[in-house]
Amino acid sequence: MFVIKNYVTTGGTVVCALAIGYLMQNGFPAGPNGSQNPEVVSTAQNAVVPGLEDIVLTSSTPAPATDQITSSTKRTLNPSRSSPSDRAECGLSARARAVPGAAARLIVKAPCHGNERIEVHHSGLTVTQETDANGTLDLTIPALSEYAIFLISLDDQKGTVATTHIPDIGQYSRVALQWQGETELQIHALEFGASYGDAGHVSAESGTRGAGSVVHLAQPTFHDARNVEVYSFPAAQSQQSGSIALTVEAEVTEANCGQDLNVQSLELQYDRSLRSRDLTLSFPDCSRTGEFLVLNNLLQDLTIAAN
Repeated sequence: MFVIKNYVTTGGTVVCALAIGYLMQNGFPAGPNGSQNPEVVSTAQNAVVPGLEDIVLTSSTPAPATDQITSSTKRTLNPSRSSPSDRAECGLSARARAVPGAAARLIVKAPCHGNERIEVHHSGLTVTQETDANGTLDLTIPALSEYAIFLISLDDQKGTVATTHIPDIGQYSRVALQWQGETELQIHALEFGASYGDAGHVSAESGTRGAGSVVHLAQPTFHDARNVEVYSFPAAQSQQSGSIALTVEAEVTEANCGQDLNVQSLELQYDRSLRSRDLTLSFPDCSRTGEFLVLNNLLQDLTIAAN
């Protein structure tokens, strides 16, 4: 049903830091005509250095207080022809701050990119989202590193970086699953021997309940969106010892029947080590459309010790 390749990520933060260094020196890849947008590279002058908490790296031309821009201005914008005031109005900025649950709230402002595709990269995860009509994205992401770095990119190759310190990351065990396309994968956690429908059965569906939680980040607007599901368990607060069984469910649809789906899992252990695995799921033929696959061995069960 699936093929697994194991990898261990031992320096995710270092890799991200190197990526930022590259972006700050070289910007994002050049466009088809070989040019680069001058607003791609974030400036370090705006960083709040002490503790790396709530650091903000924004584009060199920050957005004004007003996020609105007329449609006529948006249509005629061109980096080589626009005035300095136009470029200021079209600046890209991002800010991240820690929130409870070892997560980060990310706010991105791109006034000239309303209702457009935007991608967020963090510690090996990539998720596709869509800005609102004003070009704003407000997203909460479960973090996978203590010093969380977020690289934000737009389709026109503009990009920026935001980072924040996640002080409670060591209190959680966390498993993330990511894939691309229209298939919906669902993580189901059965905590300490729970059965489906019982207390302790946790998924992204609102009817489930337990000590842990599942966050689903997807964008159905785009057929090739990068999607993420993350299960988190507050291991440092647990009064129980035992295991948490993790299964993944997927419906066979016309979009995936008879095809292979590339999937990656990332497991953040209680000791803060991050392990990734690449997998390939082979879906049955289209005569099985409407059926559900239940994959019991796709994710490793979590072992929890009482505190």
